[in-house]
Amino acid sequence: MTISSTMQENQVVLKIDGRVDTNTSPQLQSAILDAFQRSSHIVLDFEKVPYISSAGLRALLIGQKTANSKRGSMELIHVCPAVMTILQSVGFADILTIH
Repeated sequence: MTISSTMQENQVVLKIDGRVDTNTSPQLQSAILDAFQRSSHIVLDFEKVPYISSAGLRALLIGQKTANSKRGSMELIHVCPAVMTILQSVGFADILTIH
């Protein structure tokens, strides 16, 4: 998995490319927390994420809790149907902002 980070207006955009699983979720969690050091508004571009495991879900949950504590936001965009199904099945579609 690779993650590229760019600043657009007042938000950090993280483009994730690859599977988010047990091996790569620490990298995602670290990138999310680092992004919140630069801005309270984060966008995660999931266009190239074909799969997310429970470890990846944990990284997203930590990101959402960080956004809430900073009175900021974390949004997911370009989520593929397979990942969206996972997010919906565990109830994350109700607690995350997904466009």
